[in-house]
Amino acid sequence: MLWMKWKIVVDSLRGRRRRMPCSLWFLLLLAAGGLVLFIHQRDLSEMVQQQGSGVKLGSTPRQSRETLSTQDRERGKSDNYLDHQASEGILSSPIPPMQFPHFEESKQMATTGSREQDIGSLHVSKRQRKLLKTSPPINHTNNNVSSSSSSPSPSSSVSSSSALHLFSPNILEARRQLMKEICAKYKSSISRTITRHHVKHLYVEDKYKLLYCQVPKAGCSNWKRTLMVLAGQAPNAQSIKHDTVHYGHHLKTLDSFDRQGIMHRLETYTKVMFVREPLERMVSAYRDKFENPNNYYHSLFGKPIISKYRVNPSWAALKTGSGVTFKEFVQYLLDVHRPVGMDIHWEQVNQLCNPCLIDYDFIGKFENMEEESNFVLRLTGAPPNITLPSFKDRNPTDTRTSMQITQKYFSQVSMLERQRVYDFYYMDYLMFNYSKPFKDLY
Repeated sequence: MLWMKWKIVVDSLRGRRRRMPCSLWFLLLLAAGGLVLFIHQRDLSEMVQQQGSGVKLGSTPRQSRETLSTQDRERGKSDNYLDHQASEGILSSPIPPMQFPHFEESKQMATTGSREQDIGSLHVSKRQRKLLKTSPPINHTNNNVSSSSSSPSPSSSVSSSSALHLFSPNILEARRQLMKEICAKYKSSISRTITRHHVKHLYVEDKYKLLYCQVPKAGCSNWKRTLMVLAGQAPNAQSIKHDTVHYGHHLKTLDSFDRQGIMHRLETYTKVMFVREPLERMVSAYRDKFENPNNYYHSLFGKPIISKYRVNPSWAALKTGSGVTFKEFVQYLLDVHRPVGMDIHWEQVNQLCNPCLIDYDFIGKFENMEEESNFVLRLTGAPPNITLPSFKDRNPTDTRTSMQITQKYFSQVSMLERQRVYDFYYMDYLMFNYSKPFKDLY
């Protein structure tokens, strides 16, 4: 009897034992879920409190250090990347030719013209890299600046007294170094022999040992006037007329010397060239030679251009060559079988001055003509009272060709023609570090 009761009790306990695991698991899961929810809510509460009090996320000192360490690493990566990009320069860009980025212009710039890109030389400080963007704001309300051959009006942003500080040797060397790298990359196969043809556009001033390569539409008329004043041929630049500058034969070109004289001057004289935004220079040349009265250019270039590219030209247009449209001029420029040859006013600067053969000491920018020209004059030892004039003596009522005007003219041609003109001057854009004039260019 006692045994039977014990057996019943044991069997009852066994039955409860078998049923207990289900209840126990349910309770355990419920407790675990409640614990997770409690911890999550507590963490959220702590995060809100810490953010509201301005404390960085992380409830322990270790967590704060880890958070700061992560931020420092990210900041370090960013700084190292920017420094690396600046030190490599645009030549080390992974972007292939024809796809260099259109660098963002400074917000302080008042004009929309193309600016000089940041060269990023290894030996140039951050401040100097900023100064490499050498185009100051231009006062477009002043019509006394050149649209053809004179330099732009003085900028109020940088005084002449600061020119010596602004154009340090490092900045000048950065421009020269960029040009050398472009030459090494794209012109390494050219002959290294300098001939008379290569130096025919270099004007010589022996007294101050100066060689100036003329680039039309980049202040060359006023530079020639200044060379004449330096040589003692005129008391001041303002007294020299345009025809005297270009047709008076008062200045010697380097190709007029013998071989020994050419090489001696190339080795010992200060060699200078001034460049301008290529498409802006090209539009300036078109406006000066075809929109204004000019019997020489209308006859020599206008007649064949109208004859080949105009549909049903009038008898008067064929006879005079006047009225060449910008689109017709672009067609002529891009034609490999031009009815008439190239002209110095729209020829590429790298073809005029041959910078891959001639090691120029100074590469100046038309966009900052006043400061840079005065700098180079002081560099050659010219008297302080001699400065580059800023007046124009041809078509004085014309507004100076700006990037806004350039874009207006190029709106008259197709996107393909804009691209092809950019390609035509592409080497000048690379060598002299100008950014793309249009966003849709590749």
